[in-house]
Amino acid sequence: MSVVLVVNSGSSSFKYQLLDMATESVLAVGLVERIGEPATATGAGGVATHTVKAAALAPTDGPAPTVTDATVTIEREIPDHTAGFAVMLEAFAAHGPSLEQYAPVAVGHRVVHGGARFFAPTVVTPLVEINIDELSVLAPLHNPANLAGIVAAKKAFPAVPHVAVFDTAFHQSLAPEAYTYAIDRDLAEAHRIRRYGFHGTSHKFVSEAAAAFVGRPLAELKQIVFHLGNGASVTAIEGGRSVDTSMGLTPLEGLVMGTRSGDLDPAVLLQLARRADMSTADLDTLLNKRSGLLGIAGVSDMRDIGQRRDAGDPAARLAFDVYIHRLRAYAGAYLAQLDGVDVISFTAGVGENAAAVRAEAMATLGFAGVEIDAERNAARGRGIRRISTDSSRVEVLVVPTDEELEIARQTLSVA
Repeated sequence: MSVVLVVNSGSSSFKYQLLDMATESVLAVGLVERIGEPATATGAGGVATHTVKAAALAPTDGPAPTVTDATVTIEREIPDHTAGFAVMLEAFAAHGPSLEQYAPVAVGHRVVHGGARFFAPTVVTPLVEINIDELSVLAPLHNPANLAGIVAAKKAFPAVPHVAVFDTAFHQSLAPEAYTYAIDRDLAEAHRIRRYGFHGTSHKFVSEAAAAFVGRPLAELKQIVFHLGNGASVTAIEGGRSVDTSMGLTPLEGLVMGTRSGDLDPAVLLQLARRADMSTADLDTLLNKRSGLLGIAGVSDMRDIGQRRDAGDPAARLAFDVYIHRLRAYAGAYLAQLDGVDVISFTAGVGENAAAVRAEAMATLGFAGVEIDAERNAARGRGIRRISTDSSRVEVLVVPTDEELEIARQTLSVA
């Protein structure tokens, strides 16, 4: 049995999934959060939620009864990630599935930034850990937390390989003209300033799933993938390789997002520094936490934007229109970069669920052969589905992403 544990670690929490890769089924999922928070009169500090999936509860032989997921919650102080993994192991031991029966052959870790050094899933060694730490200068909010998860997980699972899967790796196929910023070359090289791109694990998974769905070889397809969640990016993919992507040095560039600005004139920052006396820390907070949909409309969730827009709120209408304007701008740019497109896919929370966003984003692409079927687009579904008409020259799809499964696949490929 090929079982892989996938870990996605943040600074004060980590998520995990245990997957049986023989069937690519999820055996258990969990979230350990509030790491480092002390207990108070109203709470225990840390919280761990562990869910045993039906795939692990169903009998292996005989008639299968109706089985549902089983969830437990553990509350206690969790001072650090190592303690968090101890709680996770306790949950497996007490509630299942048994890690003796479903022993992981490897642990896969999501790491946000691999810089220009990592272009494939990589078995974690002491040198790799040093490199991840050094790349924290490019992702100070993410890489240190990812590394903390790796260190703790290696203590919990010392006998199996640990594999780092980098968000940036899929975009290492970008050509120099796509990743180079037009600033002083020596300065850029000294500080490793270039476009790296993110959400690569999702873009890879979705483009491969889309190719399988339409029944055509990945190598012959031109695709555009919109990953639209609270963070959002779009990638142009040719023959399974990323050729352009909206996020850049950081996940801030590109599309309008829930709280991030996306593209803007760099002089905006200079103006605010000079006229509003804003520090670099102030500007960082503004662009990452007080901009995007939140900055325009006061709310960051597209569901709230949609409800307020339908009720006639002008700020919500403007936020929606700005969001769509940016989607169309990138769609047009990537149509030009690819010289046409065969498949356009929408994924992640907004991409999978917001029919109005999909419809409006595609509304002006009739010239490129895009025709959206209104009924298909409005219908909700759980799997991959087509939302274009039968006569559309471009296949337009909704493809639920599964970054954990993709990490597990890549982990197993090198472990």
